[in-house]
Amino acid sequence: MKKAYVFPGQAAQFEGMGKDLFDQFPMARKIFEEADQILGFSISEVMFYGSAEELKQTKITQPSVFLHSVIKARLSAENFRPDVVAGHSLGEFSALVAAEAMTFEDGLRLVQQRAMAMQKACEAAESTMAAVLGLSDESIEKICAEIPEIVVPANYNCPGQLVISGSLKGIELAAEALKAAGAKRVIVLQVGGAFHSPLMEPAREELARAIEHTKIVAPKCPIYQNVDAIPVTNSEIIKKNLIAQLTAPVRWTQIMQNMIADGVGQFVEVGGTGKVLLGFVRQLNKEIITETL
Repeated sequence: MKKAYVFPGQAAQFEGMGKDLFDQFPMARKIFEEADQILGFSISEVMFYGSAEELKQTKITQPSVFLHSVIKARLSAENFRPDVVAGHSLGEFSALVAAEAMTFEDGLRLVQQRAMAMQKACEAAESTMAAVLGLSDESIEKICAEIPEIVVPANYNCPGQLVISGSLKGIELAAEALKAAGAKRVIVLQVGGAFHSPLMEPAREELARAIEHTKIVAPKCPIYQNVDAIPVTNSEIIKKNLIAQLTAPVRWTQIMQNMIADGVGQFVEVGGTGKVLLGFVRQLNKEIITETL
């Protein structure tokens, strides 16, 4: 039976994040200190003592979630023996560092650049995201395609839960149409903008330059990437998919389905609250073994 390690993305942050690790483990303290130097400000201070509002800022959230996951993986080095890995959106960077495809330093710098580029794109266009519950993926795709504004499927989280992304007007029109089509709920999310949509194109172009100049090697195990949901070890394909990720949907449902079809019977969530991604897995298959790291 194969074991998959999965890494959460934005929204996995919580107040006091990583303080217990800092207090208990010298290795964690060293990594936090390195992160403060690389980022040019005390991310550890914000993670440990910042408010929920501060932690929700994209420029804070992304390095915080990345750091928490990478430290968790490093602290469990003896037990960290994945057959495959994957990360939800931002979590793909954590997965690549944990699987030794890129260094911690390079990963953190890319995450910081990604966060700042996305923040700028969010400020350039009023936009948001919404979770759609209780409607098939096909129905949501069809309705989004018919809306005369920017609105697209963004996160295929699990069967019966898909997040859409787009302009404020696009989300408003789509929400009305989706409810009329039978969606149980359409919940507008408290996010800064339309992630994984065409509105992130300026951020994609900016991040592409940084990714192209970052050394990425073959990971120690296959990574199922968000863009195509299939296992990859080729470093050039990994780069191409990372660049495409900002404007492409996160195909998490398909990643989980493909992993299970490929023999994965155990999922371990690394970092965050340890609940979100495992919840998605259980929606697919309640017999799967799940644990947190």
